[in-house]
Amino acid sequence: ELQLPQIRVDAERLGAAAQRDHVSYLGFLAEVLSLEVDARAERRKQRRVVEARFPRNKRLTTFDLDAAPTVNPATIATLATGSYLDAGDPVCLLGDSGTGKTHLLIGLGIAACEQGRRVRYVTAAQLVNELVEAADDRKLSRLVTRYGRLDLLCLDELGYVQLDTRGAELLFQIITEREEKNSIAVASNLPFSEWGNVIADPRLVAAIIDRLTFHAHIIETGNDSYRLRSTRTARRRKP
Repeated sequence: ELQLPQIRVDAERLGAAAQRDHVSYLGFLAEVLSLEVDARAERRKQRRVVEARFPRNKRLTTFDLDAAPTVNPATIATLATGSYLDAGDPVCLLGDSGTGKTHLLIGLGIAACEQGRRVRYVTAAQLVNELVEAADDRKLSRLVTRYGRLDLLCLDELGYVQLDTRGAELLFQIITEREEKNSIAVASNLPFSEWGNVIADPRLVAAIIDRLTFHAHIIETGNDSYRLRSTRTARRRKP
């Protein structure tokens, strides 16, 4: 009834060990409760990862820094600590397709989940569609508030799909809601100078870039596709 599943699993084993090693009652109690606390923390981390809706499981530790010479390892190590989340700083990942932007974005998100943070991964197109539907159903304010409460919003693929004026304005609302309060990590295949190609209103483009770059950690992953390079290498190795 107390919903302590780890104690149910391990209490008998720990009890036998405590009796054998002459552990005190308080020592045994501390050990079983510590086990339950650790298990609960692990379940919370796993739940955070599921709730974030990552499309794949990617970690910062598996990112090939040797294949991405433009990415500073010290910057990745600093971001992995989550200190930028405490400050509400943005992260911008810029580079061509196949250079590791999404890997780093998901890796940052999973690291944040494992630190107990509330995270959501979404592509720019998916987010805009959600916002348009919410606006049509007169539920926009509620959705903006929900996205505003996240500790980290991982926004992927900004630049692949052109956004109309309404969609860009709705996206701007999310960015403004989070400004200097909660972090947003954005991955884009376009440099900032070309964001006007997917967002038609120049004033809106300038405002979005201004908010995403203020105190931002900007990481350029380059233009040499790791996926394409790996495919070519694999083909050359075939007999």
